[in-house]
Amino acid sequence: MRSPMGLSHDGPAVLADSLAVGRDRAFVGRGDELVAFRAALAGGPDARPVQYLHGPGGIGKSMLLRRFAREARQAGRSVVEVDSRTVTPTPEGFVAAASIAVHEPGVVLLVDTFEMSQGLEGWLWERFLPQLPAGAVVVVAGRVPPDPLWTSDPGWADLLQVTALRNLAPDEAAEFLHARQVPVSAQQALLEFTGGNPLALALAAAVTVRDNAVRPSWKPNQDTIATLLRQLVGDTPSPEHRRALEVCAHAYVTSESLLRALMGEDAAELFAWLRVQPFIESTAAGLFPHDVVREALEADLRWRDPEGFADMHNQMRELHLAQLRAAPDSSLLPATGALIFLFRTDRQMSEFNIWREVGLVEDRPYQRAHRERVLELVEQAEGQESASVAAYWLDRQPEAFRVYHSTHTGEPAGFSAWLELSEPVGSDIDPVVAAAWHHARANGPLRAGEYMALARFTIDAAAYQRPAPSTTFAQWRATGEMIRGDRLAWSYVVMRDDGYWDKHLGDINMVPIVAPPTVGDHRYALFAHDWRAQPAGPWLQEKSDAMLSGSTMAGAPVRRRGELVVLSRPEFDGAVREALRTLHRPAALADNPLARSRVVLESGKNLPEILAGAAESLQGERGGEKLYRAVTVAYFKGAPTQEVAAELLGLPFSTYRRHLTTGVERMSDLLWHHELNGQ
Repeated sequence: MRSPMGLSHDGPAVLADSLAVGRDRAFVGRGDELVAFRAALAGGPDARPVQYLHGPGGIGKSMLLRRFAREARQAGRSVVEVDSRTVTPTPEGFVAAASIAVHEPGVVLLVDTFEMSQGLEGWLWERFLPQLPAGAVVVVAGRVPPDPLWTSDPGWADLLQVTALRNLAPDEAAEFLHARQVPVSAQQALLEFTGGNPLALALAAAVTVRDNAVRPSWKPNQDTIATLLRQLVGDTPSPEHRRALEVCAHAYVTSESLLRALMGEDAAELFAWLRVQPFIESTAAGLFPHDVVREALEADLRWRDPEGFADMHNQMRELHLAQLRAAPDSSLLPATGALIFLFRTDRQMSEFNIWREVGLVEDRPYQRAHRERVLELVEQAEGQESASVAAYWLDRQPEAFRVYHSTHTGEPAGFSAWLELSEPVGSDIDPVVAAAWHHARANGPLRAGEYMALARFTIDAAAYQRPAPSTTFAQWRATGEMIRGDRLAWSYVVMRDDGYWDKHLGDINMVPIVAPPTVGDHRYALFAHDWRAQPAGPWLQEKSDAMLSGSTMAGAPVRRRGELVVLSRPEFDGAVREALRTLHRPAALADNPLARSRVVLESGKNLPEILAGAAESLQGERGGEKLYRAVTVAYFKGAPTQEVAAELLGLPFSTYRRHLTTGVERMSDLLWHHELNGQ
């Protein structure tokens, strides 16, 4: 038996033996790969004597090859190990390192880090491997997959098996940490950061054991992050490529259009580079990095350039917000999930949204055939009284319900409802709706054209209202509807009043009402938000500021100085007239409630500019020129009296008064439209 340098391992025990025992003790997982390798050693009819393993740095290729070598030697096979890092990448250099394999019956040839000799791939398949003796077993491991030319070659079809190595499964990763003597109290934090990457697990375990860092809130130090990035990512060709990686790490998935919006015309080149990196995966929606690469890039950028990270986050938030508002209803959930994902480093967000498991359910509209199952789920979780309430809403707003089907069984695994109400219908049937209307009337009644909404039911068959794929989809739908609801006044998230959701919802300015309602034997908490007082844009900006600073939105008053006031239509019209009369008195304008209305604060302009813009718009209406002149002379040019204004315009006083009144009314109509609908 031979080592890579031809040294014998026969005879007295050496240090290598103890080293191998330690590595065996720490080896976990890779069951499928071991089965395939053992089958190749046994030489059965279905065995594949040539195996190609590929995956990013740190995924455990070298560790697996060492295990293969040990098993091959135990099976009595000669083993030849070639590490391409130490081989001249020429046919002559490779032959010099592996020539013994050509003459050794039953040899096992293990080639590691083949990406260093990738230029030899054609020669390897065409010239070198075919000359190996029958019964030989070959395993090649590298960062990139083999050229499709060879995987599609019918000659290799029955001989070659290609395997993409993945991260360890959660139970395997936990076993790995246990073998490394990591305290149980620290394991969950390590698993979340590493995503099961073996190298990251090994580094994090070493740091945790060395520093006795057993806190559940464990975070890797910068040395660990730097080591991971050096091993997993390596050097990037340019700062632009590094920036593209950081964008890819922050986004849920990265498309070429996303890169173009953030990085300009180099997007195509950068996207093409990203997609061939061994630590990048692709889906129908775009690209995403392996978990540990994502986490390491994020942590490194936030430490190295916090201002740059904040700038990138804010740009991506505004882009995803615009995409959500423009998305068709069929794309509501993925668009909302992509926006929320930008906030995942906030534990209050990550602990209540399960991005990795949402593929376990499929969102579908409610159908009549679902009625019995939906009511059964309600009765099981909340009782007969609540089921009767659900039946009432199923009859009156069936379109409000979404059913989440298991992608494994096809059966309904949960459902949610998003009720939209402009009148207090159902208040006599549903105590929760009655409590919401009572709260809204007391704290900011609906104005004409506005509505309120309730995330009325959130039920998962197994978890009820704890984090699960169904409850994650329910949250995404409610959040998306809140953001897209132009005339939404109040929203209410309804949850069992057991305190579980208080901190999470409070952290996003969803405030529990004072008098929670009861249905049957259960009391329910209603978490309210007035979207007129804090619309979606400022709401998300405040959440970003809290996340970036490590603070919280919880406990902060929803209405603070500088935020919106909510005016009825008569109050709004009166404020417009008063603002025009005091247009040249800054102190009076500053006290005008219109200065804190949505139409002003969301525009980025001051009140005089808003009024001037509304007056200018009159000119675009039929007959609006005369209205514009009357308003301009009376208020913007500041005629001392209305009689003087009429004289300046050469109009009879009664005609001037009619033009002025109509002009102010039309300005108020226009501004009210923007107040309700946004810019």
